[in-house]
Amino acid sequence: MKFLEISGATVWRGETAALKDFSLSLHEGESVAILGPNGAGKSTFLKLLTGEVRPEAQCGALCRLFGEELWSLEELRHRIGIVMPEEVARFDEDEISRDAVISSLRGAYGRTREMRFSKEEKARAEKAMDIMGMAPLGGRPFGALSSGERRRFLIARALVHEPEVIVLDEPSTALDFAASLHLIETLRRLISSGRTLVWVTHHPGEIPPEIDRVVLLKSGRVHADGRKAEILTQSVLSGLYDVDLNVQWSGGWCDVRLSEAG
Repeated sequence: MKFLEISGATVWRGETAALKDFSLSLHEGESVAILGPNGAGKSTFLKLLTGEVRPEAQCGALCRLFGEELWSLEELRHRIGIVMPEEVARFDEDEISRDAVISSLRGAYGRTREMRFSKEEKARAEKAMDIMGMAPLGGRPFGALSSGERRRFLIARALVHEPEVIVLDEPSTALDFAASLHLIETLRRLISSGRTLVWVTHHPGEIPPEIDRVVLLKSGRVHADGRKAEILTQSVLSGLYDVDLNVQWSGGWCDVRLSEAG
């Protein structure tokens, strides 16, 4: 079943068309990587996917989420869990990490002292933290966590709604090497468990073997879309980034470097 269907859509950011004649379909049960350089349209695509922006009304254009052309942002918040690195700054350093997760059920950031939660809601928060391997750290202040631990709590915060789709915007941004590896291994387990992930990234090398479909964006359009091994090639990636690249594969991972000639 398609959870996203876009056809011939144009989205304006001020006087600039951030997405132009944009067409793409995504399916439940299929994890996909969205890859592209700065200015490719990834941020606007995310806002379209989460209902924050709508395409220009024009003949033949179509944008459906879960089969609907009109949607409620409140409903989408439960059906699509989105994780962005900048969310970290929305929590006080001394906030209890468990509260950062459960407050998502009220669509809130910050302290939960005035909020009341049922046993079922508390159990959902514990389950989400357990999935991310963070339940033992639930009682720690958010500011006492490492950057990688904070990122995993943010993903638990998205999982607490039991969404049909998880959207990850640059999940390893600002993480050190070890934290990035640990996070990617956790996300690989999520995909293997049957979760639908949309993984937005600048870096081909962090796309795990469990993701087989890759969509490349460039200048507000779909530059290429297909199986990872067919899309992440020297010629296609060199055209995407406008630089000569060398691509090698090992164990389902793609290693991309500047070519010696470049």
